[in-house]
Amino acid sequence: MVHAIEFQNVTKTFPGSLSNAVDQINFTVEEGEFITILGSSGCGKTTLLKMINRLYEPDAGKILLFGEDISSINAVKLRRRIGYVIQQIGLFPHITVGGNIAMTPNLLKWDKEKTKARVDQLLTMAGLEPEEYKNRYPAQLSGGQQQRVGLARALAADPKIMLLDEPFGAIDSITRTRLQDELLTLHRGMKKTFLFVTHDIEEAFKLGTRVMIMNKGQILQFDTPEQIILHPADGFVTSLVESAREKERFWEKFK
Repeated sequence: MVHAIEFQNVTKTFPGSLSNAVDQINFTVEEGEFITILGSSGCGKTTLLKMINRLYEPDAGKILLFGEDISSINAVKLRRRIGYVIQQIGLFPHITVGGNIAMTPNLLKWDKEKTKARVDQLLTMAGLEPEEYKNRYPAQLSGGQQQRVGLARALAADPKIMLLDEPFGAIDSITRTRLQDELLTLHRGMKKTFLFVTHDIEEAFKLGTRVMIMNKGQILQFDTPEQIILHPADGFVTSLVESAREKERFWEKFK
């Protein structure tokens, strides 16, 4: 069976570090899964994500996308096949919203009509009326609207794999909850594979069909939210689950 993503004994070390950022990890992801990667700062989750689109190269091991070793694919071409969304959004401020979304289709030399139709389709899907928003500039949008445009831009060339690195981390909690719900709806409507990095346990368990819990460059547990809650693999996972329960108990007092 060909997996959407496969890591085989992958290790990454940064110069000057005494330990591996990612330490001999192995896992597979099937097409259409929504994987959330959870862990505290410095646990290796962003490093893992950035190796998939070759922003970082592993020091050992292999990464396969749909059975193909990514080291044999031109890095620029690989990135055009993968959607990538980050917390800082990274929209080009001097380019309109429509121009930002059209970036990859233009690089891939789509014809103008196809690109225009795709921009309008994605803005509509993101809940932004095309005629109202496509000629605006990023600075004229709210943080939540900018994040939607960033998501639309990442989806522009219809990638099979989406990498999302704490995309909602800088957004207020009300907008964040709404964007989480919209992202879930979006995922259900497409056969795309999502990998979503977060350090928020509620977000990880709400979004993930499976949750990968990392600590010190290693995967401690990779399972459904239900299995992790019922059968935490070790003390670190137990403490994570307990911290979420503690928050719940706090709010229960005010019911």
